[in-house]
Amino acid sequence: MGIAVLTMKASVIEMFLVLLVTGIHSNKEMTKKIKRPKFTVPQINCDVKAGKIINPEFVVKCPAGCQDPKYHVYGTNVYASYSSVCAAAVHSGVLDNSGGKILVQKVAGQSGYRGSYANGVQSLSLPRWRESFVVSEGKPQKGVAYPSALTYSSAKSPAAKAGGTTKSYQKPSSVPGTTAQPVTLTQVLGTNPVEGTHTALPKPSPSADSATSSPRLQPVGHRSQEPDLGSTPTHPSSKNSPHADPGDTDLWKPGLVLLDAGFVPKEELSTQSLDPMFQGDPNCKVDLSFLIDGSASIGKRRFRIQKQFLADIAQALDIGPAGPLMGVVQYGDNPATQFNLKTHMNSRDLKTAIEKITQRGGLSNAGRAISFVTKNFFSKANGNRGGAPNVAVVMVDGWPTDKVEEASKLARESGINIFFITIEGAVENEKQYVTEPNFANKAACRTNGFYSLSVQSWFSLHKTVQPLVKRVCDTDRLACSKTCFNSADIGFVIDGSSSVGTGNFRTVLQFVANLSKEFEISETDTRIGAVQYTYEQRLEFGFDTYSTKPDILNAIKTVGYWSGGTSTGAAINYALEQLFKKSKPNKRKLMILITDGRSYDDIRIPAMAAHHKGVITYAIGIVWAAQDELEVIATHPAKDHAFFVDEFDNLYKLVPTVIQNICTEFNSRPRN
Repeated sequence: MGIAVLTMKASVIEMFLVLLVTGIHSNKEMTKKIKRPKFTVPQINCDVKAGKIINPEFVVKCPAGCQDPKYHVYGTNVYASYSSVCAAAVHSGVLDNSGGKILVQKVAGQSGYRGSYANGVQSLSLPRWRESFVVSEGKPQKGVAYPSALTYSSAKSPAAKAGGTTKSYQKPSSVPGTTAQPVTLTQVLGTNPVEGTHTALPKPSPSADSATSSPRLQPVGHRSQEPDLGSTPTHPSSKNSPHADPGDTDLWKPGLVLLDAGFVPKEELSTQSLDPMFQGDPNCKVDLSFLIDGSASIGKRRFRIQKQFLADIAQALDIGPAGPLMGVVQYGDNPATQFNLKTHMNSRDLKTAIEKITQRGGLSNAGRAISFVTKNFFSKANGNRGGAPNVAVVMVDGWPTDKVEEASKLARESGINIFFITIEGAVENEKQYVTEPNFANKAACRTNGFYSLSVQSWFSLHKTVQPLVKRVCDTDRLACSKTCFNSADIGFVIDGSSSVGTGNFRTVLQFVANLSKEFEISETDTRIGAVQYTYEQRLEFGFDTYSTKPDILNAIKTVGYWSGGTSTGAAINYALEQLFKKSKPNKRKLMILITDGRSYDDIRIPAMAAHHKGVITYAIGIVWAAQDELEVIATHPAKDHAFFVDEFDNLYKLVPTVIQNICTEFNSRPRN
C-alpha cells in the first residue's frame, strides 16, 4: 500500500510539473506577443508641417519628390515647426528626393532660424517660432514606442497618405519607457545650454555637401558646413564652378524675415493665413539697377557667367519689399529694361527671371545705358521707393564703346550711386582703342576705390559677389544718394544794410557758416552760394565757385560788410538771376534770406517769382524785421519757412530748427 501511495504521489508531482512547464511556456508566448506588437510606419505627404502633428517624437515615411520649392522649409539643422517635415529631411541630408523613413523629434522654439541652400532645397530665414524639430535617420530608439497613427492638431489638417489615419489628441501614457516624451534641444543635440538668444547647432550630415553633376555655380548660401547661429557663416566656392578656388571663401549673408516681435502664432489656425511673408533684409534697403553687358564681343559663355553672377547677387542680397529691390537693364547698341524694381519681390523669382535673359548683341554702349537708367529706371512707376538709396552697377567687358563721363555725371547729380565693374580691362597694347581713358573713375560716384572694382578674369567674377553686396548695402557710404544734406543748391541772401552794424554782421555770417556745416558739400552734393544786399546787390560767390566745405566756410568768413539801405525785393530778383538761374536741373533750390528790417521796395512780386521757379524760400527776421513781409517771402506754409528772433545773438538757436524743417520737407516730397 505504501508503494501505491508513493506511485500516486509521483504521478501527481509529474502532472504538476507538466502543467507548470506548459503554463510557463504559454505565459512566455503571451508575453512575447505583448512585447512585440506589430509597428506600422505612418506615411505622410510632402506638404505636412511638423506643427500639425502633436506627437513629440515619431518615425514617419516620406514620399518621393519633396525637394520641390513649393514645400517651404525654415531654418538649418533645427527647423521651425511651420516647415514641411519631409522637405526639411531632404535639406538636412537625411533623405534624398526619393523619400524614405525619418525620425522626427520636437524641440523648443528658437529666437532665430537661418536660411541656407543644401541638397537642392532653399530654406528660408525666420526670426522666431514657438516650436522646432530636428530630423535624423528613421531608426527607432530603444525603449521608445512610436505611434503607428499620428495625432494631428485638427481634423482638417493635412491627412496622411492612403493607409495612414488621423485621430484626435489623447494624453500619452505615463508608463515609463514606453512612450516618447517631449525632448529639449540640448537633449537632442547633446550640448549644454548656451547663454544668449542663439543656440549651438549640430553639423549637417555629409550628404548636405554632396556635389552635383551640374556645371552651374551653386547659389550663394550653399556651403559645406553650417556654423552656429551666433557666428558669421561662410561658404566655399562651388566645387562645380569652372573657376572654383578651394581656398576662397565669401561671407554668406543670411536672409531675414520681418514679423511682429510680439506675435505668437497659433498653428491650429488656417495655415494659409500664417505663411510668413518673405520681406528681405531691412539693413540693406536699396533700389538697385544692374546694367549688364550684352554686346556681341562678350560671347555666350561669358554672358552665362555674368547671369550666374547676377543670380548669386540676388541670392546674397535677400530681396524683399522691406529690404533691397533689384532690376536689370541689358545694353548693347541700345539699352532695354529686362525687368524693373517691382517685377520680382524675392530672390527665388528674381533668379528664375535672370536665367531667362537672352543676349542682345551689338556694341558696348555703357554711356547710353547710364543715360537710359537716369531718365527711365528710377521712377515711382517702376517701383522706386524714394526713401531708399538708388544704386546702379555697370558691368563692362573690357571697355565701353562710347563715352560715360557726362552720362554718369548727370546720374550722380540725380542721386544715383554709380558702381563700375570692369572685367578683363584693356592691357597696355589695347589702351589705344579705349574710347575714354580712365572711364571707370570718371563714371563712378567717387574716385576713392569704393565704387569701382576691376576683375582680371571672367572666371574670377564670383569672388566679387560678397565685396559688392557689402558695398551696395553700406548705405552710410553711398555718398551720391539724395538726402536733405547732399541734394540742394543753397543760396544765402544776406542783409548788409547800415542798421545791421559790423559786429552783428559777423554774427549773421557765423549763422550762415553754422547752417552750411550741416550739409555735405561737393560739386555733386550740396553747393553753396551767397549774395549780400543793401540798396544794391553783390554776388559774394556762386554755386560753382567752391566745392569743399573748408573753402565754403573760409569764403563765408571773409565776406566784407557793405552797409547801406534795405531793398529786399531787388535782392530776391538778383539772387534768382545770378544764383539760381545757374542751379543744376536735378538740384533742389533753397533760398535762405536773412534781414533785420522792413524792405524799402516791394517784395511781393519777387517772392512770387521765386516760388513760381521752384525756389524754396526761408525768411529769417531779426529785431526790426516785419513779420508780414517774412510770411510773404517764405514758401507756404509760412510757419515752416518764416522765423524771427529778437536779438542777433539768438540766431544760433534757429540752426537746428531750420535744418530739421529742410529735411522734413525733403523727406515728404518725391525724390524723382
